[in-house]
Amino acid sequence: MVTLIRSASLWAMVFMMLALGACDRPSQDGDSDQPAEIPPSNTAVTPRFVGDSALALVRTQVGFGPRIPGSVSHRRCGDWMVATLRERGLQVVEQRESLTMHDGKVFELRNIVGVFRPQSPRRMVLAAHWDTRPFADMDVDNPKARMDGANDGASGVAVLLELARHLDSLPSDWGIDLVFFDLEDYGVPEVADSYAIGSQVWSRRPHVAGYRAQRGVLLDMVGAADARFCWEGHSLQFAPDWTRAIWQRAGALGYGDLFVPVPCQPVTDDHYYVNTLAGIPMVDIIDLRNEGTGFPPHWHTRNDQLNVISPRTMTAVGQTLLDILYHP
Repeated sequence: MVTLIRSASLWAMVFMMLALGACDRPSQDGDSDQPAEIPPSNTAVTPRFVGDSALALVRTQVGFGPRIPGSVSHRRCGDWMVATLRERGLQVVEQRESLTMHDGKVFELRNIVGVFRPQSPRRMVLAAHWDTRPFADMDVDNPKARMDGANDGASGVAVLLELARHLDSLPSDWGIDLVFFDLEDYGVPEVADSYAIGSQVWSRRPHVAGYRAQRGVLLDMVGAADARFCWEGHSLQFAPDWTRAIWQRAGALGYGDLFVPVPCQPVTDDHYYVNTLAGIPMVDIIDLRNEGTGFPPHWHTRNDQLNVISPRTMTAVGQTLLDILYHP
């Protein structure tokens, strides 16, 4: 997870945005006494998202160890993700590229993309980052320690992998791209654009030449039992209607205690670059708080362990996305 932006000018722009609506015009065909044909509604039943299965997927990732780029744990977890996506019936594309980081170290980027219905012109991007921050810099006692990254990284990956079980029966014509960004959490606040390297690379050079998607969702820290998902600032700036639609759907499903429909601070996260570089309206579902760092208390500490993860929170996120996919 990356840094917050507190910009008065951005907030002024966000709160000046107007909500526009449209209404249907009545038919002008007054000669016919037959009612207009109404297309059949989508009666597909949204499948049940299983939070316990998602928890097991978090446990598997944590079991590899910290997924720090360049480590054996990182490689093994990436191989497991590729195999899991293929088991789910998705095509897999990997972006690999040798990159020099802000500190001069060289890593091989490994973005992993699971593609469902590659020929469909209508596409939606569902994304998360899968790497772990290399040190627990917010840990009071040991800021150089390694961390499990159960919430910050693994929870979003788990929700998407569990959701992928249900894509083969998707009734709509949407094509879905599950994008797992690498090298999201290696940056430092004092170096601009040193975070979210994988999304910057993908946004400039996507996995398919000329790729376009109509919308997207990023999942970051979506597993904590006491999570609070508010309207993140850049999501409101670039995709206000899409943001409100997601929160409205979550509320209708009974998850209004987690999806709180209030504006909150902007975050320089993967979605920022997808919005600004790729031009795809992407919403960030991210756990943000009003106190302290603005993030959960376990953020970037050794306490980001499996015991902070709640199956219900991941169910709330996964079920909301499934409902939107099955009833867009």
